[in-house]
Amino acid sequence: MAKASEKAAERTRFRPVGPKLDLPELEHRVLDLWEREQSFAALRKKNAGGPRFSFIDGPITANVEAMGVHSMWARTYKDLYQRYKAMLGYDQRYQNGFDCQGLWVEVQVERELNLNSKRDIETYGIAKFSEACRQRVDRSAVAITKHSIRMGQWMDWANSYYTYSDLNISHIWHVLKLVHEKGWLYKGHRSMPWCARCGTALSQHEMTMSDSYREMTHLSVYVRFPIEGKERQSFLVWTTTPWTLPANVSLAVNPELDYVRAKVGDEVLIVSQETFEQAKWPDAKVLETLNREASGPRAHR
Repeated sequence: MAKASEKAAERTRFRPVGPKLDLPELEHRVLDLWEREQSFAALRKKNAGGPRFSFIDGPITANVEAMGVHSMWARTYKDLYQRYKAMLGYDQRYQNGFDCQGLWVEVQVERELNLNSKRDIETYGIAKFSEACRQRVDRSAVAITKHSIRMGQWMDWANSYYTYSDLNISHIWHVLKLVHEKGWLYKGHRSMPWCARCGTALSQHEMTMSDSYREMTHLSVYVRFPIEGKERQSFLVWTTTPWTLPANVSLAVNPELDYVRAKVGDEVLIVSQETFEQAKWPDAKVLETLNREASGPRAHR
């Protein structure tokens, strides 16, 4: 009996784990297991007919030969959420998407073709340039699919949607038609950054990704606005955008803030209490405090 117990204990022991773990080898082993056992197909078959959950994938821009860490991070979150819903029995589409339009694709193709302006594109030929953009998107989609599978994401890769497809574009025009018929579409004006080289407007996302924003420190500006009919009394305005001052036609106060009339040197300034405290003027004296709740000014004696 003792020998039998020892043999049973021996069988239940874990295999020794080496001091060095080869993570890439482990990942490939798991991927091979999923492929061999058709784990993803088995999951979809098990959940078929269950409650529906539609995950609309925000398509990744198909403009890279290798995904960045930020893209892998985002796609991992998507995969985790779909796996969680799958564990609850939801039937899902698992449809990946590729964003095929945009300035990023065009600029990369310009570099590949040694073009440097919109005029160069027109000389090269818009149709030829568009086809070159499409070919780059196709190459990028293959690379993204390969890398996404490598990181373990489960998707119906053969059923991915492309924004350059006639089906996608026709649906966008159909939505615009409906919006127009309902009177929701209007012509307006909006100030946007304009790229003279590309001959197009730039979205905030494009500006950010091209490193056009910088963390900078600017000096703030304090401006006096004299009060008509009151000698040496002014509103003091603080601003970080002095270029807007020439266009100012009025002043506004915040009803949520307390304001003070303060004696500073030989003049009286009206300024928010917080700004007054931060200014730390020497020998300044608060004459009265004004706020929304008070029926009138509170004098300081």
